[in-house]
Amino acid sequence: MNRLAAAFAKPHPALVCFVTAGDGDTAANLDALVAGGADVIELGMPFTDPMADGPAIQEANIRSLAKGTTTADIFAIATGFRARHPDVPLVLMGYANPMVRRGPQWFADQCNAAGVDGVICVDIPPEEDDALGPQLRAAGVAPIRLATPTTDAKRLPAVLQGSGGFVYYVSVAGITGLQQAAQASIDEAVARLKSATDLPIAVGFGVRTPDQASAIARVADGVVVGSALVELVAKHGEDAPLALRTLTAALADAVHAARKD
Repeated sequence: MNRLAAAFAKPHPALVCFVTAGDGDTAANLDALVAGGADVIELGMPFTDPMADGPAIQEANIRSLAKGTTTADIFAIATGFRARHPDVPLVLMGYANPMVRRGPQWFADQCNAAGVDGVICVDIPPEEDDALGPQLRAAGVAPIRLATPTTDAKRLPAVLQGSGGFVYYVSVAGITGLQQAAQASIDEAVARLKSATDLPIAVGFGVRTPDQASAIARVADGVVVGSALVELVAKHGEDAPLALRTLTAALADAVHAARKD
């Protein structure tokens, strides 16, 4: 069983936590998420035009790029994380340009060498899977696809085909951090996705509090929290790890205690 499968096979829903690479002391931030109880880590790859991200993550990208963070730096961070945390799944989330500019094979090989378990590429649609998907799968790296409230029954099979690790359900038709979907719409969407795939369903976008996370975890296999954590890095800078660990622990307690239907 690979690390992602093991994380979602635990006897409770998974907490998936996101921070941006190169924003603050990334290694310490990642360690704090693990210490707080995160089951899966998402590491954001900073990009100049993060179309799916709201102000908090946009600003994190700007801070990181202003420091000169490179793709090589991100893989160095990933390699260090894997050495410190051999059993915790690590997913890279970002955009196509940094992933394919040196060629998809190069990127897939780097992911494999660094111990990356999955990749979420926001702007490569499933219809263009051949831009990166075959190379990732051959390298043992899961291409994790996004489903949204506008993914209808006609398009859903294309989203699921070739996907791996888990399905990331984007609960709002918008950008990260600014809105929260009604719980009833999340319940309905998760049920629809579960009827179409055996992959775990993790729900994100707009999840900020333990109460919100708990409600989602009652129906989903995982809950993704990003902007609320990134905001702590912005507020505390190099001193963010303590705040990150505290919020992560509260979120983990809520998610892990939830009862899935």
